[in-house]
Amino acid sequence: MFKKILIANRGEIACRVIRACREMGIGTVAVYSDADSDALHVRMADEAYHIGPSPSAASYLRGEKIIDAAKRSNAEAIHPGYGFLSENAAFVREVSDAGITFIGPPPAAMEAMGGKISARKIAIEAAVPVVPGTTEPIKSFEDAKETAATFGYPVMLKASAGGGGKGMRLVADETELRSALDAAQSEALASFGDDAVYIEKAIVRPRHIEIQVFSDKHGNHVHLGERECSIQRRHQKVIEECPSPINSAELRAEMGACAVKVAKAVNYVGAGTVEFLVSDVDRSFYFLEMNTRLQVEHPVTELATGIDLVREQIRVALGEPLSFSQEDVSWKGHAIECRVYAEDPANNFLPSPGRITRLRIPNGPGVRDDGGVYEGAEVSIYYDPMISKLAVVGRDRDEAIGRMRRALQEYDVAGIRTTLPFFREVMDDVEFVEGKLDTGFISRFSERKRDPQTSEIEKDILITAAALSHSKTAPTTSTVLTRKTGRWAEAARLAILSDHK
Repeated sequence: MFKKILIANRGEIACRVIRACREMGIGTVAVYSDADSDALHVRMADEAYHIGPSPSAASYLRGEKIIDAAKRSNAEAIHPGYGFLSENAAFVREVSDAGITFIGPPPAAMEAMGGKISARKIAIEAAVPVVPGTTEPIKSFEDAKETAATFGYPVMLKASAGGGGKGMRLVADETELRSALDAAQSEALASFGDDAVYIEKAIVRPRHIEIQVFSDKHGNHVHLGERECSIQRRHQKVIEECPSPINSAELRAEMGACAVKVAKAVNYVGAGTVEFLVSDVDRSFYFLEMNTRLQVEHPVTELATGIDLVREQIRVALGEPLSFSQEDVSWKGHAIECRVYAEDPANNFLPSPGRITRLRIPNGPGVRDDGGVYEGAEVSIYYDPMISKLAVVGRDRDEAIGRMRRALQEYDVAGIRTTLPFFREVMDDVEFVEGKLDTGFISRFSERKRDPQTSEIEKDILITAAALSHSKTAPTTSTVLTRKTGRWAEAARLAILSDHK
């Protein structure tokens, strides 16, 4: 077993890895920038090393500084978390050359799946269905025009080297194509240093469903089922579930088998995620891409399967075989995760940095919060504003939704704006409760909130909630949860908090 592991990351994922190491009796090393000198992951680790100024380009993205810290601390392995250098094949090779173990896939697998076009080619060769589209970059506007006409509108432009929605544009018709292509190429070049863009046929009302895969160095490849990740803003996920509300055992097995084919095709090792678009109309599915790392939403898979993915990553990096076979994997209950961001949902989810002046984290049966902050901590302007992953598990989806409602009511953060009010409203939304999810969910949700008839009803409810907050008897949690309006829940929640200060 490793004696000491350096975590080349920050925030909640660094804290998550530190907790797993501590349970395994492994010493931990944190790295930090100027902005993170008093961060939670620095406080939690056994050792911590400063690696540079606040901007990530001068600290967390400087592989040589991280390797130097690993050498100085005598760390035997580096866990990259996600983001930053987690999918940088050159960094993996530098780690290996330094005689340190990288806890993740081999660089060849990263490179094979790092470009979306090359990934599409691999999926096609492995007989995995892909969205109709090009397997070469678009060379010119005329090329794009001809290709789009062949597939038929709407089409999607995507950066080959991209991720996180960068360099992605939905094109409804030919009149939008030129400006969309210019914008996608420009954004791709700025974000990834590569302006290569390809075209896919746009799937109407697509659901974003991904399959967790795990492989070891002995040729074993297993899938751990699916996660529904359709609720997104700016093409980034905010709510995830395991299992998907639409997946049958047959569909899971079929998608899982395709995901395993992709992993085998690149001789994968470690934790990875194969992402698919699933038609909400006929349940046909198409390979989208593979993320060669641990995912933010891994807690829902852990809650539903009982398998600790970080612990398994460490074991596999040591050369041990997987601790489970495909036959051993089962799914019990239903898990939901909300990514709690320091963002203002009322202002297009813009970041809301600042100091956390009050923090109350929910707990109780079936509730898990993978947090990276504490009361008094500063949410920096330099990094992704996610402060925690709130996850719950119930015996079924209805119980999980009820548990998440309760946890969100208890979760209290002051000093910054967060996405908590948005999640409270979504948990009461009719479409969400009925499982009517696709990547356009948030747009439709926002439109329903703007409905004038709904606004009048909510106005009356808010007046009632305000009156109750000054009464001797505050509304009970059960009363709050019977209401189908998020604003009622929020107003009543504040009333409850004011009565219990």
